[in-house]
Amino acid sequence: MYLEKYNAWLAYDKLDDEIKLELMAIGDDEQEIRERFLSDLKFGTGGLRGILGAGTDRMNIYTVRRATQGLALYIKEQGGADRGVVIAYDSRHYSPEFALCAARVLAGNGIRVYLFTELRPTPELSFAVRHLGCEAGIVVTASHNPAKYNGYKVYGRDGGQVANEAADYIFEKMQSIDIFGDIPESEPDSPLIRMINEEVDEPYYEAVLSQRIHKDLGQTAADLKIVYTPFHGAGATAVKEVLRRAGFRKVYVVPEQEAPDGAFPTVKSPNPEDKEGFALAIELANKMEADLIIGTDPDSDRVGVLARESDGSFVALTGNMTGVLLTEYILSQKTGLGLLPENPYVIKTVVTSEMVRCITDRYGVELVDVLTGFKYIADTILDHEKAGDMNFVLGFEESYGYLVGDYARDKDGVSASLIIAEMAAWYQTRGMSLCDMMRELYAKYGIHKEWAKNIYFEGTDGIEKIKNIMEKLRNDIPKTLGWSHVVAYTDYSIGVRRDLVTGMEKKVDLPSSNVLRFELEDASWVAFRPSGTEPKFKIYAGVTRGNLEAKIDAIAESVNTLLEV
Repeated sequence: MYLEKYNAWLAYDKLDDEIKLELMAIGDDEQEIRERFLSDLKFGTGGLRGILGAGTDRMNIYTVRRATQGLALYIKEQGGADRGVVIAYDSRHYSPEFALCAARVLAGNGIRVYLFTELRPTPELSFAVRHLGCEAGIVVTASHNPAKYNGYKVYGRDGGQVANEAADYIFEKMQSIDIFGDIPESEPDSPLIRMINEEVDEPYYEAVLSQRIHKDLGQTAADLKIVYTPFHGAGATAVKEVLRRAGFRKVYVVPEQEAPDGAFPTVKSPNPEDKEGFALAIELANKMEADLIIGTDPDSDRVGVLARESDGSFVALTGNMTGVLLTEYILSQKTGLGLLPENPYVIKTVVTSEMVRCITDRYGVELVDVLTGFKYIADTILDHEKAGDMNFVLGFEESYGYLVGDYARDKDGVSASLIIAEMAAWYQTRGMSLCDMMRELYAKYGIHKEWAKNIYFEGTDGIEKIKNIMEKLRNDIPKTLGWSHVVAYTDYSIGVRRDLVTGMEKKVDLPSSNVLRFELEDASWVAFRPSGTEPKFKIYAGVTRGNLEAKIDAIAESVNTLLEV
C-alpha cells in the first residue's frame, strides 16, 4: 500500500518540483518510503503535527490543503462561512506558505479569511478568534518541537482548541478527500482574504496589560533587569512591547536569538523547558547583572524562567515552580486588594504539582483538575462561563503553559512573561528574589518535588511500542513503585479510580484519555501518558515529605523496569 501511494505521488503531473526531487531521492530506500506513506498524518484535537517533507505522513502543502478542505466542509456545515477564519503562523520553515495555502483553500470554499501579515504568537490567534467573532482559527506552528517539525492547530469559536467531536469530523472528511483531487483554491489576492495586523495587536496588548495587579511599580519595575529570549520565534515584538508599556525599562533581548529563524541555529531544541537553550541568555544576564531571565518558545505560548540566586547563579524554575509562584502571588495580592472575584477558581492538570492545592485551600479558592492539554482548561472556562457559577482566575500545566484571565483560551507566554516580571518586581520591593519566595512557600506549604521523563519512539513502530507499554500497565497493575505500595490508580481511558486497599471504585467525570495515574501510600503519585502531538511517551511523578531525592530515584528505577516491553 505505501509503495502504491509513493508511486501515485511521483506520477502526479502537477507535483511540486521540490517534493518530486525529494521523493526521487528516496526511491531505493523502502523503509523511508514506508515511514512517509504507511499512514496519513492524523488530525487530532491539536490539529496536525509532523515532520516536514514529502508523503502522506508528513507536513507539506498537500496535507495542509486536504486538512483545510476538511475544516472548510465542517465550517460550512456549521453555517460559519461568513463569520470566517483567522490565520496566524510562527517562524518555522514553510509556516507562511502553509498559512497562505490554508487561506486560499478556505477562500476557495467561499469562507471569509483574516490572515496576519507577519508571524504572531499563538495566544494572539486565540484572542483574535474571539475578538473578530470568527467561526474558527488556524495557527501554523509546531510549538517547541525541533526544527524538522511543523504543525497546524485549529481553534473553535470560543478561542480554545477545537473539540474532540469537531476534530474527528474533520479527520473523517479528510480521509474521504483525494489529496490530489479537486480542492478549490482562490487567488492570493482574493477579496475574501483580508490581511490584518495592528487592528488586532492593539486590543490584544490591552487585554494582556489589563491582567496586571500592581499596575504602577514605578522605579522598581524600571530598575528590574530582565534578559529575554524568544528562541528565534514569534514572541519578540509582543513580549518587548507589553513589558515596555508596563514600565520595565531594562529589558535586554539575546541578540543571537531575536530574529525569527526556523532552523533555531543556537539551540538543540527551542524548548524553554531545557536549560541548555538559555546558555546565551545566562551569558548576557551575567554581563548585564540581570535579575531575571525569561524565554518563550517559537509560538510564544510557553514560558521558561531562570531566577538569580543569592550566590549569583541562575536557577531554572520548573513549570510547576513557576505555576506555584504565580498562584500564590495572584491569589495573595488579589485577596489583599479586594480584587478576587466571587466564587473564584484555578485550573491545573492531573499531572501538575499538588502543591497548588495547598495554596488554593489557604485562600478558599476552588481547584479544578483537568486532563493534560490546554484545550481542557479552555473547555472548563467555557463550561463555567455558560453556567455563570464560578469566575476563572488562573490556569496552568506543568509543561510551562499559563493563562491569567479569560481574554484568550490558550496558554499565553506574552501575558505570563508580563505577570512573572511584575511578580519579580513586587517581591523585590520586599527585598526578595523569586528563589527566596520559593523557599518561603516551601516553608509555608511543605516541600513538593516533581519529576518527568520523556521517551521518544521515532518511526512507525513507535506507536506499537507505546501501545504495548500502556497495555502492560493496565493488565498488570504494579503493586509497588519505588519505595511504596500502590494504594490506588485512575484509568482515565475509562474514567474510573480504583482503591486497591478497599477495592472500591469511583467514577471520574473527565473525558476519556489514555492516561494512567498511580497513587502511593504517602500521597506521592506517578502518571503515564503517551503524548497526543509528538512521538513520545511521558512519565510524571510528584513526591512530598522525607528524602525527596531518594524517592524520585526509586520511582525512576521502577519506571525503567516497567518500560522493558
